[in-house]
Amino acid sequence: MHESDTMNRIDVRLREGPVLLLDGATGTEIEHRSTRCDLPLWSARALLDCPEQIEKIHREYAKAGAEIITANTFRTQKRTLKRGENEYPRLGERDRELTSLAVELARAGARGHAGKDSKDTWVAGSVAPLEDCYQPDRVPENEALEREHRRHAENLAYAGVDLLLIETMNCIREASAAARAAQATGLPFCVSFVVSSSGRLLSEESLSQAIDAVAPYLPLGVGMNCLPASCVDPGLAILKQSGLDFGLHTNLGVPGSDSEPKYKAETTPDQFARYARDWAGTGASWVGGCCGTTPAHTAAAYSALGKE
Repeated sequence: MHESDTMNRIDVRLREGPVLLLDGATGTEIEHRSTRCDLPLWSARALLDCPEQIEKIHREYAKAGAEIITANTFRTQKRTLKRGENEYPRLGERDRELTSLAVELARAGARGHAGKDSKDTWVAGSVAPLEDCYQPDRVPENEALEREHRRHAENLAYAGVDLLLIETMNCIREASAAARAAQATGLPFCVSFVVSSSGRLLSEESLSQAIDAVAPYLPLGVGMNCLPASCVDPGLAILKQSGLDFGLHTNLGVPGSDSEPKYKAETTPDQFARYARDWAGTGASWVGGCCGTTPAHTAAAYSALGKE
C-alpha cells in the first residue's frame, strides 16, 4: 500500500471512529513468560535470544482483537544496544537489523492466526526515550536527541512500519526532537507522554504545554501512557481540551516498583475493559495497554468496546 494511503486510512479512522484498540505490553509479557528481559537491553534481548516468543506475543494480541500491533522496538536504538556489547560484540552496529527484525515479527504476528485479515491491522514502530522513561534528568543533550531519534525513525521507516508511536515521553525537549524526526520520515505518528497523577509530565512541565510544543509537527494525535488507569483523569481532561485526536494506553504499575502489585490487583481484565469503554465514551481515538497488561486485557477491552 502506498504510504499516503496508509496515512489517510489511519487519519480517517482516528477522526471518525470507531475507537482503535492498541495492543498491550510486550516487555513485561516477555518477563511473565520466564524469558530474560533485564537491563540494559530490556525487551530488545528477546530479539537476540527468542524471537519466536515475540512473534507469539504479537499473534496473541492480534487474536485478542488488537488493531494496532506495536513492534518490539522500544529498546532497539543504537545507544541502548551498545550497552549490551559485553555480551553481544558489535551489537550497537545492529540497530537497523534488529529494528527490521522486530517489525517483521510484528507483521508476522498480525497475520499469523486464523480468522483475522492482517490488512485490518496496523504495525506501529515504538519510539521511546533514549534513557530511562521515569528519569527526565537523564535526557541527553539536544544534539544527541536530534541525531539519535532521526536514526531510529529512519530505521523504522526502512523496516516498513505503518506509523510511529512516540511513547512514554517525560519532557518537552525530547518529545519535540522525536516528533521532528518522525515528521521527517513522512509517516503518520502519534506522541504519547508519561505523566504523574497530577497530570503533569515527570519533568514537571505541563501536559498542555507539551501538546502545544509537538502540535506544529502535525501528529495524528497525542496521548498518555505508562500510568495506572486510575490516575488518568487530570491528564485526560487536558487531552480533551487540546482539540486534537487523543488516546491512552495505561499500565498496571511501573515494573519493579512498590506500586506494581497494587495496580495489578486493582486492574483485572474486566476492570481494564470498563476503563477502556469509559475512555472511548469521552472521545478517545485509541485505547490500549502498557506495562503489565496482557492479551487477556486486550480481549476484555475488545468485547467491552463492542467489536465482536
